[in-house]
Amino acid sequence: MPQMDRYKNRTVNIEFAAVEDFSHLPYPERLTLIFITSGSISGILNERPISIAAPGVLCLAENDEMKVIEKQNVAAQSFSFHREFLNSVTLSETQGYFPSAPRIQTGLSFFESDYPNRGLPRVTEKAYPLLFEWFFVLGTEVQAQSDERWACRIKKYFIQIMGLLEDLNCNNEQSPVDVVLEYIHTNYPQKISLEDLTNCAHLNRVTLNKMFQERCGTTAIGYLLSHRLKVAGDLLTHTDMNLNDIARATGFEYDTYFIKQFTSKRGMSPTTYRTMSRKFSAVQ
Repeated sequence: MPQMDRYKNRTVNIEFAAVEDFSHLPYPERLTLIFITSGSISGILNERPISIAAPGVLCLAENDEMKVIEKQNVAAQSFSFHREFLNSVTLSETQGYFPSAPRIQTGLSFFESDYPNRGLPRVTEKAYPLLFEWFFVLGTEVQAQSDERWACRIKKYFIQIMGLLEDLNCNNEQSPVDVVLEYIHTNYPQKISLEDLTNCAHLNRVTLNKMFQERCGTTAIGYLLSHRLKVAGDLLTHTDMNLNDIARATGFEYDTYFIKQFTSKRGMSPTTYRTMSRKFSAVQ
């Protein structure tokens, strides 16, 4: 709900959700900034697959179409605001110089339709505590309205947050391979096609596979298979899950296909691997 400014008897079209459940996104007529502090989400944004793991940020515009497919232990906060909230008061002495009210521009490109996926590069170890603190204070100010300048302070923290995100974007821009790797690591238990990966990277399959060969020594689908088998190996060693459950947990539709792939790549059956790896682990 919009906030009623109890000091100036006006409506301020902003809202802060301390616990964002992703059930009503995007909010009507508002831009929404979501800070994911733990877990991960995957879904479809404007007909494109998207996945974000914590710590991460998602920016949504009012006309976006967002469908969350899976949430894994996710915790997130959100700040939503009408575009008019970005407008600044025009002082009388500046009206002759500015034809319209100035508007906050910092970070607004993240909400535009041509910005890929609306997810930002990984939040660095140094940036995370700052974002966490600023989101906390921003949310507190929305609820408390501690004095008549509360809305100004919210704009201040908004500018700080978006400015930091712009810096992260400039200094840590992910390559298409990074984006696909993150998608694989987040969604490997699900059915993933080469088309999903090319859509994620915004590249054709030839270019994507060439980049993967240079970076990882294999194709994109080859990397997906090796990652699934790696996770399966850990589950074989460290859990008592049966082969069918491990197959489904790592993205293989059938346990027979999982056994065939595992045996081919590892040179032994999953059952033999489980026995040998546990003996080796016991010796260590």
